[in-house]
Amino acid sequence: MIEHKLSNVLLKPAEHLAGHDELYAFCASPLDYDEEAAALRLAEPADFMTFLNACSASKWAKYCDITTVTLRLELSGDACEVIIKGMPEGAKADSENTIELDRITVEPEAGKVASVCATFDYSGMDLVAFELLPSGTTLLHTGAYYAEVDEGRIHPVRIALSTTTFKKEHYIVPNIELMRDAIRSDDGPIHDAFHMFVVDNGSTLDAEALSDDLVTVIPNANVGGAGGFARGMIAAMDSPAEFTHVILMDDDVHVFPESIKRTYNLLALANEKYAHAFVNGAMLSVEQPERLFEDVSHVLRSGVYHKVKPDLFIDRLDQVVENERIDVEVENAYGAWWFSCIPVANIREKGLPVPVFVRCDDVEYGLRSNPTYMTMNGICVWHESFEGRPRASVDCYQYVRNFLVMAACDGHVNTELFMARVWRNVLLRRRDLEYGAAELLLQGVEDYLRGPQWLMEADGSALMRENAKLNDKLVPLAEIDPEILSEGNIREVTLEKHHGLTLAGKLLKTIPYDKHLLPDALLKKAPGHLMVSGPTLYSRDTLARETIVVLDITGEKACVRRMDRARNAQIKQRVRELKQRWQLEHERVAADYQAAFPTMISQEFWRHYLGMEE
Repeated sequence: MIEHKLSNVLLKPAEHLAGHDELYAFCASPLDYDEEAAALRLAEPADFMTFLNACSASKWAKYCDITTVTLRLELSGDACEVIIKGMPEGAKADSENTIELDRITVEPEAGKVASVCATFDYSGMDLVAFELLPSGTTLLHTGAYYAEVDEGRIHPVRIALSTTTFKKEHYIVPNIELMRDAIRSDDGPIHDAFHMFVVDNGSTLDAEALSDDLVTVIPNANVGGAGGFARGMIAAMDSPAEFTHVILMDDDVHVFPESIKRTYNLLALANEKYAHAFVNGAMLSVEQPERLFEDVSHVLRSGVYHKVKPDLFIDRLDQVVENERIDVEVENAYGAWWFSCIPVANIREKGLPVPVFVRCDDVEYGLRSNPTYMTMNGICVWHESFEGRPRASVDCYQYVRNFLVMAACDGHVNTELFMARVWRNVLLRRRDLEYGAAELLLQGVEDYLRGPQWLMEADGSALMRENAKLNDKLVPLAEIDPEILSEGNIREVTLEKHHGLTLAGKLLKTIPYDKHLLPDALLKKAPGHLMVSGPTLYSRDTLARETIVVLDITGEKACVRRMDRARNAQIKQRVRELKQRWQLEHERVAADYQAAFPTMISQEFWRHYLGMEE
């Protein structure tokens, strides 16, 4: 039997989490990390049953059959009590319902560091953690949870971290340095079982300067996320290092090396049921670092994406516990590729991503692979929120075209239900005078009908640039005609999203009426307004308006949409023609995609597409 580390206790708050100490420890005062002593300085009680620092007892038991853990701490300073406690499964998740498992008094000698070692059975617990009660000032130098396991049951794990970047040096270069430093300084098995592949779709990084024995920067054509991740998968499979897993990770994230280490430990100790599972890290919001947006989602028959969990605010104990209790093992599940760990054996068996540039590649891969997903507190990244980044070229065109490709290839959704939503969405976009988005929805359907050969030969980068011309161009509010702002009383607008819609507002949102049918005499001349996030947020202020001011969720940027009856008529005619074409062609086209699917996901295709052939 040997002792195997499960997770480290994180003591130094990251810069992007400044002011969010509750992710590390619940303490009445701000956490004080002493750089010189390399320790967390505490002069009052601190409870470490948090998102980042609790031990996920129920998950280690479920995924790895581990029910006994050892906590090791190194402390100095004044005497301190260490209370080890657990949150029982099914109990109301608050501090009053935790159970004390052990209590240890530590009295370090002056100027010396004292070690604490406590082993305890956590059967029946969701979380276990510790609380420190200093008598004066205590310094916590290190902390970690361990399990004693049979050496023969530890899986040989080698992780390739693959991240795809496009001109986001301010994110990717710090992430490279962070991962390099963390792995070099780690004395565990991951030290010799990790490599980071950075696929540079912009070819703007200094590949030679940034590459070394732990990092390889690969200049690449701008082939989107799907192409970049395919290149990273191929690099991992081609490597003589014999990687067992690839972690796909976005470039524009804040990542903890500890998340990679916990993933490694989880894979190394997984039991037979979860030996081939995927691990998906949660996405938390850069703008609201305590908000957990998503870890695993699934696709409904109608084509709607549905998160398994609601938004959770993990600076609260009850929601930290809730995050562990919610079962993510659902049908038609997928894990987004901001942090998704995939076994290399699965890639060899199931193939590479479909060549869709961006959007739906991760969804399709999840449905195709049909894996079991593992998730755990503390395995995560912080990503910019999707709210406030409306781009019809992606949200409309890429989504519709790629979803139809996925539906044809995988057959998990009802295409007719999905198309009913597309036609309705075109009407709703016209209603809000968002003609460009309506046109992009239709273009997505038309390009899907061009078939798989067109898709495999299309220049995704050029398409993105061309489609982006139809996006709303939001500019600072100061650049909008002040007369329009005054007439619409726009400067007094509050963020409706934060207040929610009334029942009447929700009803009106669902009615696909067409204001273009009104005569000019019945249209209001003063502009209305609405606010956008990813999807458009409806406002009753747009009723019968021929001009709409569109604001982002900050209220600081806007654009002006104006009624265009001729353009609207062209879109309606295009819908009529496309509906007829869809009925005539969609079954044949779907069969063509199914026939071409093995080619689209093959290494041969991707090596040719990426220019890797000699």
